[in-house]
Amino acid sequence: MTRACFITLEGLEGAGKTSRLADLKAFLEQRGKTVLATREPGGTTLGERLRELLLAPDQGSMAPLTELLLMFAARSEHVARLILPALEAGQWVLCDRYVDASYAYQGGGRNLGAAPVAALEALLPARARPDLTLLLDLPVELGLARANRRSAADRFEQETVAFHQRVREAYLARARQHPLRYCIIDAAADPDQVQAAIERAVERLL
Repeated sequence: MTRACFITLEGLEGAGKTSRLADLKAFLEQRGKTVLATREPGGTTLGERLRELLLAPDQGSMAPLTELLLMFAARSEHVARLILPALEAGQWVLCDRYVDASYAYQGGGRNLGAAPVAALEALLPARARPDLTLLLDLPVELGLARANRRSAADRFEQETVAFHQRVREAYLARARQHPLRYCIIDAAADPDQVQAAIERAVERLL
């Protein structure tokens, strides 16, 4: 494949997406690719402001639909201002969370279901669909333990184990629905093994 590709990294809290994204960026750059690494919510000035609002521990609860709409407001700006221009310029794009996170967190965790997420996803340009999604999967309790060691818990990390279990189940359901796009990575394994599995999955796009 010679065109620029769009790769997303998904997973529970504590799955190690940020570290793996940095290593994957280096891996691709060593192979001559120009790479943009970004995240959701975030990536743009507006997106980062919405990220602060969505993740702030003192924000408290918000209606699930409100949360979903704010996520897609940040995403729409992200796609228009950053992701699509990068792809059109021939850059590979790596994104820490994307639309699948809304199916998992708002659709599954918040019990909104897939329909409202799908309706909003349909408004995004077709070129902004990932070529590959790496799902860093691990048990909920392990992920939360890792996240709690790392830093103060954000608004999502403070949610119940049952919430995060619904998120994991929604992610795995998405992987079953899209087996050609998804690659499930055992994020409980040694970091070097995780990175090797990621690189093997990405090799098919090179």
